[in-house]
Amino acid sequence: MKQRRTAAAPRGHKAVAPHITLSESDGVRYLHFGTEWVQGAMRIARPYALELEYQQQMMAPLLFLPQPRRIVQLGLGAGALAKFCHRELPEAEITVAEISDAVVETARRWFKLPPDDARLAVDLADAREFIAHPRRRRCADWLQVDLYDAQARGPVYDDVDFYAACRRALTGPGVAAFNLFGRSFGPSFDAIARAFDDRALVLPEADAGNRIVLGFAGPPLTVAYAELYEAARAIEARHRLPARKWVSGLRAENGHGDRLEI
Repeated sequence: MKQRRTAAAPRGHKAVAPHITLSESDGVRYLHFGTEWVQGAMRIARPYALELEYQQQMMAPLLFLPQPRRIVQLGLGAGALAKFCHRELPEAEITVAEISDAVVETARRWFKLPPDDARLAVDLADAREFIAHPRRRRCADWLQVDLYDAQARGPVYDDVDFYAACRRALTGPGVAAFNLFGRSFGPSFDAIARAFDDRALVLPEADAGNRIVLGFAGPPLTVAYAELYEAARAIEARHRLPARKWVSGLRAENGHGDRLEI
């Protein structure tokens, strides 16, 4: 699920299902799990855009694998990533694991998540059981993981075994994006790095405190930052995402040389 906390929490919550409420502020609709913590957001006038900065950063795999064929997402929230990938990556098949049917119904009724079709499938499933199943081995080019409960204390699953299952689900090459929020960042990053054999990168903290970690599977990768900036310009032109900012952030957080090695 998607996690952030606004500087001034939206008011006027409306209950739409047990433990699920909505609020609206300045043209943005927010999803809550019965608390002030925001689990997802949609600008009503632009329902398929990614409203939150950390959600945009979750698309950073575009820098490394710009044409994924199979995307797996753990946690639906308001469906922002599912909608965006479905519209912007027409060659990709998107599978989402979400444990709550009420969350799925809310995303479809209030956040314009489209129904399942030949390219989009939302499975009612526990994320750990889903990704650890033997059928999931090497099932995804991209994996996007955003799993939080109502209190936002930290990822619902946050251990080496879970992250290792995520790595096994990736093809080679493959990229995973993890949203970290809540309890100490360090232990979560260390668990991801261990599961991915230290092939993990971090983006700078987003406005609301989220930090996105990328994990890599497959052959070692060496790419010049100049090439990444070129790829970022193409992403900005096609998908209207601040991709050059991601490259600058990766360089600032993970090494200041002329190339990235992971």
